[in-house]
Order: sequence, then C-alpha cells, then structure tokens
Amino acid sequence: QLQLVESGGGLVQSGGSLRLSCAASGFTLDYYAIGWFRQAPGKEREGVSCISRRGGITNYADSVKGRFTISRDNAKNAVYLQMNSLKPEDTAVYYCAAVHYYTDYCGLGSPYNTWGQGTQVTVSS
Repeated sequence: QLQLVESGGGLVQSGGSLRLSCAASGFTLDYYAIGWFRQAPGKEREGVSCISRRGGITNYADSVKGRFTISRDNAKNAVYLQMNSLKPEDTAVYYCAAVHYYTDYCGLGSPYNTWGQGTQVTVSS
C-alpha cells in the first residue's frame, strides 16, 4: 500500500521556523515528483512547493518564495519543507502528495494521486 506520512508540524511564533518531513512507505520516491500543499480553514487547498524526482526542478508559490525551501533525500525516501520567517497566514494543514513522472519535472498543477494525512502548522502573531 502506497502511503505518505507528514510530520514536523506544530505551533510557532511569527518569524519562527519549522521543518516538515514527508516519508513514503510501500513505494520508492525515486520515480515521483512530490508536492507540498496547504489548506487553511474556510479556504481552498493551495500548492506551496514541488520538487522533481531527481531534485533538479523546484517550484514555489509566490507567497512562500524566499522563505520556504523544498528538498529531498531519495536514499531516505523522504522529502522536506524548510519553512522560515513564518507568518500567521501560513497557518494551515500541510499535505504532501506524489505523482509519478518518467522525466525530471514537477508542477503544482500536476495530477497528484497519493496524499498524506496532513500535519497542522499554526503560526501565532
């Protein structure tokens, strides 16, 4: 069974940092682009960042550029989202998701079809 599990969420003050992890089980991430998404209460889910299967391509939402960094360690079958300079508007449930690609590509609009259960990030002002 293909599973993604997020961890690393929590409560942090404005300006603080968190590092989210996305671990895969039941499959190897080598052949998958991974995206991070978030959903705040009463809002639609939005794409935050993605990374291609070999890490050669990354994309970020404008709202997080310069503050968030996505990375991956295929040997550990994991993807990370380093979040710095957090703002109250970053408060949301964060999800990672996977989509299979033969090429080294990622896009926030790709048809991600394996999702984790989410981890809560709360940024206090």
